Amino acid sequence: MTRSAHRPRRTLQVAGASAAALLTLSACSSSGTGSDKGSSPAKPSGTVTVFAAASLKESFEALGKTFEKQHPGTKVTFNFGGSDTLAASITSGAPADVFAAASPKTMATVTDQQDAAGTPVTFVRNRLEIATPPGNPDHISSLKDLTKPGLKVVLCDKTVPCGAAAQKALDAGGLTLTPVSYEQDVKSALTKVELKEADAAVVYRTDVRAAGDKVAGVDFPESAQAVNDYPIALLENAPNPKAAKAFVALVRSTEGRKALSGAGFLKP
Repeated sequence: MTRSAHRPRRTLQVAGASAAALLTLSACSSSGTGSDKGSSPAKPSGTVTVFAAASLKESFEALGKTFEKQHPGTKVTFNFGGSDTLAASITSGAPADVFAAASPKTMATVTDQQDAAGTPVTFVRNRLEIATPPGNPDHISSLKDLTKPGLKVVLCDKTVPCGAAAQKALDAGGLTLTPVSYEQDVKSALTKVELKEADAAVVYRTDVRAAGDKVAGVDFPESAQAVNDYPIALLENAPNPKAAKAFVALVRSTEGRKALSGAGFLKP
């Protein structure tokens, strides 16, 4: 009687232990799932500030809209201008997440001050073209034609990538040119032609394409000697590094390359 009476209690104890073990396993499994969720990367959010060369304006604004659609709750703000001016702003402490320059030299201004996170990557290249008023009224067909007396020509300042490239092209052709003005970025140079304040300007072919029927474009062989590489970098003190990394990833993605190629940029 005593042994048979103890049997059910032992059975109950075993059953209780099994149930406790199952509950413990269940709790551990539940805890592990929650931990995994907590450690998964959060989606980009907030504002990402991009400093970019003026020649990237149209293509980057389009990519900015794509980024905001892909990541609801984000906003991309841009500061476009001459790469040298932007680089100086960054090294002076201007808050920015991403820098896209029109030349390795201007990017070096930032990397030399350890203001870039990681190594900048070239994502596109760009080539020069002569912009004239619609119909090319002065019948410009070569870089040499820009040296004709009385022709009002505008160049980018030599400290700006498009100006440095123009000087390199002129040197390649053995030409000397005195412009009526030096502009601080490529868009300013192009605007002079659009307003008919200049007869021609040496700008990027992407800018000629973006201007549509406001200007005409003239290719010249010396431009092959002055192709600019465009590097992009996440900045060391980026206020929003997560969104910044995602934006750089979009620029370098297949979708980004397609948008940039459509704007006339060359592959790196």
